[in-house]
Amino acid sequence: MARRRNPFDELEEMFERMSRQFENFEQQFGESSEGLGIDLGTNGMSLDLADHGDEYVVTADLPGFEKDDIDVRLHDDHLHIDAESETETEEGEGEYLRRERSQRSVSRSVALPEPVDEESVAAEYHNGVLTVTMPKVETSEESHSIDIS
Repeated sequence: MARRRNPFDELEEMFERMSRQFENFEQQFGESSEGLGIDLGTNGMSLDLADHGDEYVVTADLPGFEKDDIDVRLHDDHLHIDAESETETEEGEGEYLRRERSQRSVSRSVALPEPVDEESVAAEYHNGVLTVTMPKVETSEESHSIDIS
């Protein structure tokens, strides 16, 4: 007598193949696959916030972007960094034509522990690294007496 095939076996095989593909994907491209426009949890941008005593310095890795692709804003003690780029290539050879387009965007926001002097914030982009320097608002440690009437 012939054995009946379980209809769920094919589904289980498909899920196992998909699971292996996602594992291979993470191993090949790492946790943030920004080159493919896919984000697996880090919003596509590595970011460091350092306290240098009188200023905060944020360093963000943005390889592959141009300076004009990056938008940096400071609002309510939060630094917002957005970067977006589009590329399009077109090659023609004989009767074949290849046209490729890619769009990539990343975004991060970081809360600053203390207020900063918004007028003195400076940003620099060099070799794929954005550096934002934000001087802290100077607070007076001197106290003064208040007369009570």
